[in-house]
Amino acid sequence: MQNDRLKAYLHFHLIVFIWGFTAVLGALITIDAVPLVWFRMGLASLFIFIYIKVRGISLALSRKALLGFAIAGLVIAIHWLTFFGAIKASNVSITLAMMSTGAFFTALLEPIFYKRKLIWYELLFGGIVIAALYMIFEVETAYRTGILLALLSAFLSAVFTLINGKFIANHNPTKISFYELLIGTACITLYFVIAQPATFFSMEFFNLPTMDWVYIGILASVCTAYAFIAAVAVMKHLSPYTIMLTINLEPVYGILLAFMVLGDAEQMSTEFYYGALVILAVVIANGILKNTKKFKAVKEA
Repeated sequence: MQNDRLKAYLHFHLIVFIWGFTAVLGALITIDAVPLVWFRMGLASLFIFIYIKVRGISLALSRKALLGFAIAGLVIAIHWLTFFGAIKASNVSITLAMMSTGAFFTALLEPIFYKRKLIWYELLFGGIVIAALYMIFEVETAYRTGILLALLSAFLSAVFTLINGKFIANHNPTKISFYELLIGTACITLYFVIAQPATFFSMEFFNLPTMDWVYIGILASVCTAYAFIAAVAVMKHLSPYTIMLTINLEPVYGILLAFMVLGDAEQMSTEFYYGALVILAVVIANGILKNTKKFKAVKEA
């Protein structure tokens, strides 16, 4: 059992490292955010469909569940559009630092989704995060569009996580992922058909540079389909506290990878790193307090 937990812990670190690499791939891929997300979601849904058929997972679904998955699919599509849009408008470091606020948005939205009271320290942490964001916004004036897009992406990520938190109790997570990715692909396809039919129905749309195809293939298979399925498996052996702390390493891994792969394009001001560290510290502190309270509640029960 202990050996299984250690393997799961190391495996989860690999998964988080892969998630961190997603942003770097977004910077390396030369096409715009909208077609990039269309290719990612479409190919990932295909890979997961193959996995579902191999494993014999049922795809049966009620109309109510399909409607819920459709809403979630649209949310995740917009989340990824704003995420990669932020990378194109700024860089990986800015985007990942802003994405760290996802846990903060989750803390603020949880009372609405799960009908609980807002905790006092969440308000305090929220004020600190806003101050850190303001500092970054003021010093990195050239990247303000990217900052705003990344913050919107982080907010949508929190919404998507909370929606799926309700679905996971009654549905297979792989089936959830398949339908949400497929519907997200359909939503972006509809956008192309209405807004850019000439572009979408031309061979030029699919005539990508060879390296773009390589990067998109890695993004859809390893960073999306594999990472999702593997994450579900390893989470069965890890505590929420361990999961929270490990996930918070994603921006750290991503920014370090960006420095290694992209070089000087990722060099930021000193104030940016101060602000990013404050945000990350607040997110970790919030997670520690939450898990400590849950542990005490279980122990007392």
